[in-house]
Amino acid sequence: MLIPSPKWLRGGDIAAGEVTPRHVFEARRRMLALAAAGAAGSTLAPWFARQALAQGQHGQKLAATPNNAYVITDKRTPFEDVTTYNNFYEFGTDKSDPARNAGTLRPRPWQVSVEGLVKKPKVYDLDELMKLAAMEERVYRLRCVEGWSMVIPWVGYPLAELIRRVEPQPGARYIQFITLADKKQMPGVSSGVLDWPYSEGLRMDEAMHPLALLTFGLYGEVLPNQNGAPVRMVVPWKYGFKSAKSIVKIRFVDKQPPTSWNLAAPQEYGFYSNVNPDVDHPRWSQATERRIGEERGSGFGALFAPKRKTLPFNGYGQQVASLYQGMDLKKFF
Repeated sequence: MLIPSPKWLRGGDIAAGEVTPRHVFEARRRMLALAAAGAAGSTLAPWFARQALAQGQHGQKLAATPNNAYVITDKRTPFEDVTTYNNFYEFGTDKSDPARNAGTLRPRPWQVSVEGLVKKPKVYDLDELMKLAAMEERVYRLRCVEGWSMVIPWVGYPLAELIRRVEPQPGARYIQFITLADKKQMPGVSSGVLDWPYSEGLRMDEAMHPLALLTFGLYGEVLPNQNGAPVRMVVPWKYGFKSAKSIVKIRFVDKQPPTSWNLAAPQEYGFYSNVNPDVDHPRWSQATERRIGEERGSGFGALFAPKRKTLPFNGYGQQVASLYQGMDLKKFF
């Protein structure tokens, strides 16, 4: 029998954005405990271990030309935070799990099958896929549904470039992304937290929008495993879970495809999942967010990052709002 925990234990009254990032909380807790025991000097070890982990994630350089049309003025999130604070349930549900566990992922060799309602279906090797179009660096915001956000220089090219090459048939109205689900490489796939493999989808006009980025890197390097290596989507006006990671299949379909989080909790996660401060998640408000890496102070003295207002469409409304003209964005959330 499943016995529900009290609401305060489930966090029902606490916005996710109010929760201290686990890596900050654990480091501070260890420092206080060890300092009380007269061992303050050794408290530096956990903090430096995290920094060493992040620094060890640097990978192969990825040549790309900065696209100044897609650069925002917000301060970029430090590489160390981008690569150690992640959502990637295939490697664990805690934000620090992917950085610890994703070393088992083998991003090469890798193939992506493009299939369904297209005139030119094909299985692409990774190198061929990466060379279909010129690589660009674009600085995008990424907003997570739990109330945190980042600003990351991504490397890739518009998904539209691939779509045009495979020539969708007239009946193709949606694109579905299927990701790798290998228990040997991904320990989280053995859990029942989601129905694997992970599936996401976009309407065709969304997928063709120039902001939708087929992504192979960040900060001028190939994607670290925990960030979705070797290829993922970045759809900056939507919540982060719409950006499928470690993609192995792209399907062109005539009907709205099932998506993993919508199947798991349809009352919480809609198909569109556009960033909308006026549509609350059932368990917290979406009106504000905290930017990872903006904690006041640094290291063990870090406090909460200041709240900032969540922008409609994550600040990309001028570019994408026309895609949803006439739609009830509270109904189609």
